[in-house]
Amino acid sequence: SIRRKTEVVTDRWSLMAPLGRTLLSAIFIIYGFPHFTAQTIGYAAHHGVPAAGILVPLSGVMAIVGGVSILVGYHAKAGAWLLIIFLLVVTPVMHNFWSATDPGTRALQQGMFMKNLAMTGGAILVAYFGAGPWSVDWSAGRK
Repeated sequence: SIRRKTEVVTDRWSLMAPLGRTLLSAIFIIYGFPHFTAQTIGYAAHHGVPAAGILVPLSGVMAIVGGVSILVGYHAKAGAWLLIIFLLVVTPVMHNFWSATDPGTRALQQGMFMKNLAMTGGAILVAYFGAGPWSVDWSAGRK
């Protein structure tokens, strides 16, 4: 309703939603593009990713599309699901710290694994609650 939107617009805390969306989506947008390079595809193939030449660029598309969707809040719930699927598949394959023998590598991969779990949590929140104020979905009356 118009009254509800007016109340949110005048609430200074409503700016937390676009800030949160920006912070969550930035890593997916920025690091999605290297998924199209031979270096990243080769790295994934070295980690045992099957059909890396197809799956790695596909994961880049998922990361970028999901990230932009959340950033602008356009069908943000669907974008969040793209990121959730991306993270649930990529995290145990690329950051399998439990198989690392070098302590430094193990610590690094465990940190990356936990970072991905935290990002999954953020994406789950967007999938449940939507984009919030100052988004395309909010302007269109979608939740």
